[in-house]
Amino acid sequence: MLPGFSSPAASFEQPFEMLAACHDRVRRSLRRLQRLAGYLREHGSDEPARQAATDVLRYFDIAAPHHHEDEERHLFPVLLAHGSAPLRAAVQRLQHDHAEMSTAWAALRPALQRIADGTAGGLAPDDEGRIGHFVSLYGDHLRIEDEEVYPAAKEHLDTPGLAQIGAEMAQRRGAAFPRPAGVSGARD
Repeated sequence: MLPGFSSPAASFEQPFEMLAACHDRVRRSLRRLQRLAGYLREHGSDEPARQAATDVLRYFDIAAPHHHEDEERHLFPVLLAHGSAPLRAAVQRLQHDHAEMSTAWAALRPALQRIADGTAGGLAPDDEGRIGHFVSLYGDHLRIEDEEVYPAAKEHLDTPGLAQIGAEMAQRRGAAFPRPAGVSGARD
């Protein structure tokens, strides 16, 4: 069986904790995707496989793009404007990674959709290669964000700035956010 997954509690009031929780969910979704490939070879596209494919699709269709947008809107500009040359280079690499991840996901997505729909019994060898490529794109990417980019961004953002980021993250997702005094409405 391919078990589901739960996520750590984090709120938009703590944007960095929310971003870190997203990284945990990315890692779990990638592990699930890898397990799905092996599971399909052994069991074919049964109900657990279809559900796992549906869950992976949901995460990388909805949550991951929101997460990348959060970073692109709120963290990367600050670091490109105020970071050291090596940090700016790291951010530029992450921006490139986001574009490459989007392209890799677009190539992989149709195979997973066929599994989720029950119209395919397994993955083609090319699809398994796409899974490996997609997973590998996230390896250093997440490490650089966790170890370099997020700590540097925290140094450049004050409490009102963090509150604004949290409010905008919540707004893009249609979630409620208790607006602290002195923080105006977010605009997209």
